[in-house]
Amino acid sequence: MEWYEALAVLLGSIVFLMAIGMPVALAFLAANIIGAWIFMGGERGVSALLNNGLGALTKFALVPIPLFLLMGEVFFQTGLGGRMFNAIDRLLGKLPGRLSYVTVLGGTGFSTLSGSSMGSTALLGSLMVPEMKARGYKSHMSIGPILGTGGLAIIIPPSALAVLLATLAQIDVGALLVAGIIPGLILAGLYILTIWLQTKRDPLAAPAYDVEPMGPGQKLSLLLTDVVPQIGLMAVIVVLMINGFVTPSEAAAFGALGVFILAALYRCLTWQSVKASVWGALRVTLMAYLIVFGSATFSQLLAFSGASRGLISWATGFELEPTYMLLVMFAVLLLLGMFMEQISIMLLTVPIFFPLATSIGFDPIWFGLVMLLALEISFTTPPFGLLLFVMKGVAPPGTTMKEIYSAAIPFILCSLLVVVLLILFPPLATWLPSRG
Repeated sequence: MEWYEALAVLLGSIVFLMAIGMPVALAFLAANIIGAWIFMGGERGVSALLNNGLGALTKFALVPIPLFLLMGEVFFQTGLGGRMFNAIDRLLGKLPGRLSYVTVLGGTGFSTLSGSSMGSTALLGSLMVPEMKARGYKSHMSIGPILGTGGLAIIIPPSALAVLLATLAQIDVGALLVAGIIPGLILAGLYILTIWLQTKRDPLAAPAYDVEPMGPGQKLSLLLTDVVPQIGLMAVIVVLMINGFVTPSEAAAFGALGVFILAALYRCLTWQSVKASVWGALRVTLMAYLIVFGSATFSQLLAFSGASRGLISWATGFELEPTYMLLVMFAVLLLLGMFMEQISIMLLTVPIFFPLATSIGFDPIWFGLVMLLALEISFTTPPFGLLLFVMKGVAPPGTTMKEIYSAAIPFILCSLLVVVLLILFPPLATWLPSRG
């Protein structure tokens, strides 16, 4: 069987099973079993493939995923996240558009820990948009920052999605996490600049309203009690990883322990919140582990059938410049993001794109960061980006898709600008990991 026929069988099986409504992880598992039966000699091949897939689940690099997810669940279920949102809101005082800034700053903190762009968009949309609408904010000032926080959260550590991508691509987890710090800070600055420009251009887009005045002592007390501990915990994790004092797995363990200690100190750690946090983290972890299992077996099938080797030979045979090849892969990710969830896209493309990227000379850590940004941009790309429809579902009645599209575009442009900067100046992503 030719390589393109093998690729068509594997991808066609997956697409068909997903089209009839089978969950993504199970669709990949079923397609892999079919492929193993065809390409690896029937029952013996299926048995060998499943054993290899189970071996992929024993990797120590997977440990940060449940721990980072547990951090996010405890952060949300105990109310620590709400305290941070409220504190940032009060500290910003009468700053024009301050609820938009609160959404970016507080929303990034939550969605970074939660690892779910769809979950954080739904939460922030239902929590912040009605409040901002009641305060007279125009739709682009309320909806845009929420859609933008995903792009920031996905690359600033700790990011469960980055850990999953590094595991699937078999690259250094810690290096990919650390690589996102500088681009993430640049993206945060661009978001804040965008909001500032929008308020300058149209002051009525985010009208000011009276707030309870606070003295310097009160502001300092609020900052030290409700903001510094939560932000400081994430900062300590990042600093420990950058300096090589801990591995990503150890950093995740310290982070999870730190959130529990914070919740206990604030006296908001209840048995109910612990149960809800563990259950929420467990559900997403099981899905992530099924994804890893499916990806490991899918990669082996692509290699065993000759599909990955043939595809790389075919793609490199065009003798395109590496930058043009990157743009092609980027465009594919944007297209898939209109119809599929991020983890599903990773499962489908990582076994193909990373060998191809390596073969044309891209640094795998740098490429991983570009791919993370592409995945998040694809989620908010009109007309079919999934986050756009999530926002439509939680936005106040009367919100049109046109309003959501126009709100998303400035923040998409910010993310695209960061991608351009990464292409022009790769050390933005590679300098910090090289110091470890």
